[in-house]
Amino acid sequence: MKISAVIITLNEERDIARCLVSLQDIVDEVVVVDSGSTDRTEEICREHNTRFFHHPWAGYSEQKNYANTLATNNWILSIDADEALSETLRQSVLELKNTYIAENQVFSVNRLTNYCGSWIRHCGWYPDRKVRLFCRNAKRWQGDIHETLADTAGTTTETTLQGDLLHYSYHSVEQHIRQADKFTTLTAQQAFEKGKKASLASIIFKPRWKFCRDYFFKLGFLDGYAGYQVCKISAFATFLKYSKLRMLCKSNKKNSEQ
Repeated sequence: MKISAVIITLNEERDIARCLVSLQDIVDEVVVVDSGSTDRTEEICREHNTRFFHHPWAGYSEQKNYANTLATNNWILSIDADEALSETLRQSVLELKNTYIAENQVFSVNRLTNYCGSWIRHCGWYPDRKVRLFCRNAKRWQGDIHETLADTAGTTTETTLQGDLLHYSYHSVEQHIRQADKFTTLTAQQAFEKGKKASLASIIFKPRWKFCRDYFFKLGFLDGYAGYQVCKISAFATFLKYSKLRMLCKSNKKNSEQ
């Protein structure tokens, strides 16, 4: 079983080296598709003997699907630039390489997130299971914002690998807030296009419920101050999403009446 690691990048000089080092001696090649980095991303990738390609941004799913077509091998290990394989996960992947695996099998991993230097094991953020090792003949990425894998060759069998995929998500609270603002704009627009609406009650109560659920019921308080920050900003993101959706609906109604 030969494996191609596939990564899409844009200005990832801060994280990409850690990702590439974790793949050494585990995969048979690393394919990187970059959408216009202006930092040292390409230089670092070439230092680690990757197959580096340029391709204009086509959206998360289409960019990943295109990158998969460039791989030499059918088995794809899809990984983000800000992720890295733990040692236990490295050993799990190594064990698979000497095993016959049917094309309809996929392998998921538990993703453990590092938030501003702290590992988040609660808040609804862990285990954050993701399918990341699959045969490209059987799976294809779909979706605009939070992309998922869809079956293209019948039903698949999923197995979770031992070990964690380490996700170095946010290096500062400011970065988290900027990302929340960006993605809530996208999710609000997507919901609006699907005909969804946001009531005043949802703007008032859903953020509060989001915080209580993640901080108390999902034990976010066990992650200390970092857990509190995660839950607070996640609740704020819920407020932003419904507020932006309500504004889109009001703007559309006003335009239609003119």
